[in-house]
Amino acid sequence: MADVTLRDVARASGCSVATVSRVLAGTRPVGAETARTVREAAERLGYRPNHVARALRSRSTGIVGLVVPQIANPFFPSLVRELERALHAGGRAVLLADCDDDPETEAARIGELLGRRVDALLLIPADERRSREVVVDAAAQVPLVLLDRGCGPGVADSVAVDNAAGMALVLDHLAATGRRRPCFLGAAGTASAAVERRTAYEAGAAALDPTAPERTVLGDFSVEWGRAAVDRIWPSRPDAVVCANDLIAVGALQRLRQLGADVPGDVAVTGFDDIPLAGLADPALTTVCQPVAELAAEAARLLVRGPAGAAVPGPRRPVRAVRLAPELIVRASSARSS
Repeated sequence: MADVTLRDVARASGCSVATVSRVLAGTRPVGAETARTVREAAERLGYRPNHVARALRSRSTGIVGLVVPQIANPFFPSLVRELERALHAGGRAVLLADCDDDPETEAARIGELLGRRVDALLLIPADERRSREVVVDAAAQVPLVLLDRGCGPGVADSVAVDNAAGMALVLDHLAATGRRRPCFLGAAGTASAAVERRTAYEAGAAALDPTAPERTVLGDFSVEWGRAAVDRIWPSRPDAVVCANDLIAVGALQRLRQLGADVPGDVAVTGFDDIPLAGLADPALTTVCQPVAELAAEAARLLVRGPAGAAVPGPRRPVRAVRLAPELIVRASSARSS
């Protein structure tokens, strides 16, 4: 059976091909009755737009490339889902790539997406410093927005949660519940989220007890690291374990229970991100909630602003860095100390 064409829809609806094209592409306003007639004819005939032909005509694919550092981290699928919804509402599709936290793989994935002629890129960089060169180069070719993590000032538009504000919420809560000997389980490396959370913790923890020794141990954003890190910090008996994300916190909870620690009686545990697993942990995890839907919506808005930054030829505009307010979700893992 031959494919249904715009000309077929025009014949069935009694409208011109140009009018049918405007209705189905949504490029120009058309009267409500005419639009209804065209859409009913298209549906009746089973018309499906030829996106390849449209891309050749318009030199636009309608596809946004999205590169994430580690799709196994439950925070990122939640963000991908909201991004897909936000972009689909604007008539765009998403092509997803995972770089497995490796800047070299990340560079290859970005190159592949550009080779597929994506209209724009959304990127959660694997490493603030090592990802910078390829991000600068990509931002010179297509509109690019950084999500959740940055690559230093002036590279591209970015949107992320205010990590320092989130850590301040955690430390204020712990102080209010009588905790004075916290420790921090974080991630090594220069991913901006890891650095910002660690830096904010170190600045704020001294206010709880200026005489307390620094207790910061670094590994990666994983449950396994959370378990291993507890063995390193538990001999010093902290009364709070502040974790850089929820996966670390879940691992810490598991190991503390194995060691016979009372959570939250002996020690409070907090996370960051509010992934679904946080509410299912035992005890349920106090954590900083990232506004995922708002992150996605703001990223979609930034993309339509067009290219930014000094690397882009032609008229320049200032790079915009959006920071969204976090929320502390208090659960049983940090109940008030008796």
